[in-house]
Amino acid sequence: NALVNLAVNARDAMPEGGRLVLSTANLPREAAALVPDLPAADYVMVEVADTGGGIPPEVLDRVFEPFFTTKPVGQGTGLGLSQVYGFVTQSNGHVLIESRVGEGTTVRLYLPRALA
Repeated sequence: NALVNLAVNARDAMPEGGRLVLSTANLPREAAALVPDLPAADYVMVEVADTGGGIPPEVLDRVFEPFFTTKPVGQGTGLGLSQVYGFVTQSNGHVLIESRVGEGTTVRLYLPRALA
């Protein structure tokens, strides 16, 4: 569900087309220590990056708020990113979002790694 929400947002940010890249990586405790606000532990990082228009800083500060949307009426509920945030934090994970206007957006989900 989180990946679908992020992919739909990326698609909407690239109405003329663009590039959507999904990546994953294991993040050992030592590397996690370098990520701001991430408690020391082993994680799986899921990254969704797009080449859309990017998000202005004043909007970026609000993207995880429930019902906040920049989409026209009838085209968005404002729940997609708040659901992503809720899922990840309820899983004891962390979300980071980086964006540059005119260049695109990258969302990284850090989920605690469970050893089988």
